[in-house]
Amino acid sequence: MKCLSFIRFALVLVLSFSTAICRAQLSVQMSKVSAAQKMVDAYFAKGKLPPFTFVYGGDCSSDFIRKWNFSKKKVESDLPNVLKYEILYSEPGDGLEVRCDVTGYQDFEALEWVLHFTNRGDGNSKNIKNLAASDILFASKNKGDFTIYTAHGSNGSRYDFAPVVVDVESDTLYAFEPKNGRSSDTSAFPFFNITSGGNGVMLSVGWTGTWFADFALVDGRLQCRSGMRNTDLFLYPGESIRTPLVSLMYWKGDDRLDGQNRFRRFILAHHTHKINGKNIVPPMCGGFEWGDPAPCNEYTCLTEEMAVAMVKRHKQFGLVPEVFWLDAGWYEGAGGPNFEGRNWYNTVGSWRVDRERFPNGLKPISEAAHGMGAKLMVWFEPERVYKGSYFYNNYPQWLIKSESSNNAIFDLGNKEANDFLCKYIGDFIEENGIDYYRQDFNCAIDGFWSLKDKLDGRKGMSEIRHIEGLYRFWDYLLARFPNMVIDNCASGGRRLDLETTSRSIPLWRTDYNYGEPNGYQNHTHSLNMFLPLNGTGTYTTKPYNWRSSISSSTGHNWAITAHGTFNIKDAQSVMEKFKVLRNYFLEDFYPLSGDGDLTGDDKCLAYQLNRPSDNSGYLFAFRRGKDAAAKMVVKLRGLVEEKIYTVVDDDSKAEFTRSGKELMDGIEIVFDNAPASVLLFYK
Repeated sequence: MKCLSFIRFALVLVLSFSTAICRAQLSVQMSKVSAAQKMVDAYFAKGKLPPFTFVYGGDCSSDFIRKWNFSKKKVESDLPNVLKYEILYSEPGDGLEVRCDVTGYQDFEALEWVLHFTNRGDGNSKNIKNLAASDILFASKNKGDFTIYTAHGSNGSRYDFAPVVVDVESDTLYAFEPKNGRSSDTSAFPFFNITSGGNGVMLSVGWTGTWFADFALVDGRLQCRSGMRNTDLFLYPGESIRTPLVSLMYWKGDDRLDGQNRFRRFILAHHTHKINGKNIVPPMCGGFEWGDPAPCNEYTCLTEEMAVAMVKRHKQFGLVPEVFWLDAGWYEGAGGPNFEGRNWYNTVGSWRVDRERFPNGLKPISEAAHGMGAKLMVWFEPERVYKGSYFYNNYPQWLIKSESSNNAIFDLGNKEANDFLCKYIGDFIEENGIDYYRQDFNCAIDGFWSLKDKLDGRKGMSEIRHIEGLYRFWDYLLARFPNMVIDNCASGGRRLDLETTSRSIPLWRTDYNYGEPNGYQNHTHSLNMFLPLNGTGTYTTKPYNWRSSISSSTGHNWAITAHGTFNIKDAQSVMEKFKVLRNYFLEDFYPLSGDGDLTGDDKCLAYQLNRPSDNSGYLFAFRRGKDAAAKMVVKLRGLVEEKIYTVVDDDSKAEFTRSGKELMDGIEIVFDNAPASVLLFYK
């Protein structure tokens, strides 16, 4: 097994399957990639085991589900190249029903499904546990030879999204799951590229809680089980639950990065929120200076006058962003330098504008932004409710509390509470003219779910209901405000999965040391292999720094009124360059520095943005510290061997020509000093 030594990314155990866990019987030959329709017919057919398993009343589904009633119905799809089916497995009599909503993508060899369990009986259902939404044996022509590529989760460190590479060995179980009830928190990332013998499949899990993905060799085939880790429950009469979304996208080729780039295109085509049928343009954002000076923090001392003045100042300097970003601290109770011990964090749950600082609400700020041709995005954290806040004092019936914490959880799984929040936040957005909605979540939630489950006696039910409620809340906002973008932040990038990418963009992908460029380079190098839409903050206009932090989106956290330390012309130049570079992040991405530990200041690092649509691209290269090599050889990817490319240095404007083959064989990058960056454009 290969992995980064500093990452404890998974439980690696001697393989021993419990008798209570089903053994998959559906076997898929990876070399025989089929069209979406053929996969639907092969995976879901009468008398055949489906690609999921569960234990029901102590028995494995593999032992009985072929005896259940089976039906398969094609559902009309309003999207081109998309197939939809509703497949039912029903217990004889009035018992359990498993509905499988299947989607096939004909422009990609991709298939995905979500399971819904419903009790059609008059009494409580039998116990349901060990639910694997996917349980498949992947076979390869190279029997037993499998490599899994995935990434670390986010923990506010340089190692966020760092590559994880596993050469699968016999008699070993590789068990991945995130921490704290957030889908990309610390220990795992719900996207996997499984490769073997020139074939691959991207396995993705859509679940914004504690998902799992377990891998093990069984008779030379790779068993892949995924779903929600904690399920041991029964259903009341008429009650339904859903499971995590499972997605499989197959690819062929000798280079696994071809599979990664195909997956990026799949994400953009089918798992990116659309406005008027088109993909969101990832925004260039700007804040109101740096936040506030101590003892204030974030925007706890911002006022209406100051915010409007800063919008006008951006206009005066020719620095108007596409989105003005108002972060934490605008709500009542958080504001002012004389609020001893009060700050943005410990007043969350008071979702009412601080009228002392904003006597007219946030509408004057949104109107000022709109008058400059920009939008306004505002920060919320509705799931976490701090002791003493407005929601804590007035809606205790909708909170999950713990005696050991000052935080409580607003129960999105309670329909009455969910309905209230939808209308409350929706009305607030409308009344204040807010365009983009930013949702944060700075709390471990799994312990609260466990507390509620103990009262209910059904393990996993609280998590299921909360995650269902989260999707319902976001879907409500997107339906009510069809031009809205949701920014998904959970302590920075800790809720990234296939369901959240379908509804939102992580404009703040990590809470790592704000503005530290070397860590930011790592995050770009790794995260962009999976997700083409993401962003972070830019704090200076120095080329090394802004090049380190740029991605498909950016947030300018410039102190534009700082005397002697800020240059307007430099900032204007950076903004114009971002508008050019942004589109290159939306085609092919190649990390060029390998899968090893790239976090040290003694490293050089490079990555490439390649645009096959017009045979052009950019190369980013960085030398961090004086202990890093002054030269590096970089082999570009994805070029046409026989074409002649002109390469231009973005700083000196010097240019040279090389064939595609020569560029892919390698060119030498020379750094004049440290730290230093090189940005090359080719066409």
